[in-house]
Amino acid sequence: QVQLVESGGGLVQAGASLRLSCAASERTFSYYAVGWFRQAPGKEREFVATWSGGKTVYADSVKGRFTISRDNAKNTVYLQMNSLKPEDTAVYSCAARGGLGLSSLPGDYDYWGQGTRVTVSS
Repeated sequence: QVQLVESGGGLVQAGASLRLSCAASERTFSYYAVGWFRQAPGKEREFVATWSGGKTVYADSVKGRFTISRDNAKNTVYLQMNSLKPEDTAVYSCAARGGLGLSSLPGDYDYWGQGTRVTVSS
């Protein structure tokens, strides 16, 4: 069982940056594919970014502004968010799935964190 704990959310103005962190309890976390998803009030959960085997995929809405990275020595995944917009406001959750393979589908992920709230004011 992998436990994921996100941190780094907060209230910022449009144009600012935030870095979200996702710390994993599993020492073999480096063997897991990871993803970031977000859910805005009244909307369904949507894909943001994923990392697996050194490859990354981003949602079109964040491409060029967000960067997913990981530090396997710290069992931590990051989401660097630059040029934030009010429409980026959401609860951001990290997720992990065993093995490799990129996926933007929430149903493909086995483990989820509790989420961290990001609010971007205009």
